[in-house]
Amino acid sequence: MNRRHDAAMFDILVYLFENFFHADAYPEPEQLALKLSAAGFEDEEISEALQWLDGLQEAGTDSLPAIAADNDSVRCFGPEEIAKLDTECRGFLAFLESAGVLNPLTRELILERAMALSDHSVSLSRLKIIVLMVLWNQHQAMDTLILEELLSGNDARYLH
Repeated sequence: MNRRHDAAMFDILVYLFENFFHADAYPEPEQLALKLSAAGFEDEEISEALQWLDGLQEAGTDSLPAIAADNDSVRCFGPEEIAKLDTECRGFLAFLESAGVLNPLTRELILERAMALSDHSVSLSRLKIIVLMVLWNQHQAMDTLILEELLSGNDARYLH
């Protein structure tokens, strides 16, 4: 996946969230591909977005570290994660976890999906979209304030 396709994939993810959030789930892949094509997305972009979503579906507890969902340990980031996720992103994840929005397993799933991108770095706005998609995919209820926070553009307060 290249950077241009990453940008298109995020456009598709935002489209999915906006159009299928209240449906509680998006359509089957074949039907979804048709809907995305009708919305004007290109076939290659659709294919890559569907692959990313498949990765989200497949990334279960088997591919994540063996950690209890209620574990309150501290997460240390590896060099690749630090290179891809700046201080804002890491601070935002810590904020969500301390607010009880994320548990350690959900955090790890978000990190796995962020690291799956070909971009050299992931912006906070893109990380927020990943968080939205992971929480939505897990059918987790989202508090209105958290949803507004994930959709907001005021990101400077997460710097540590």
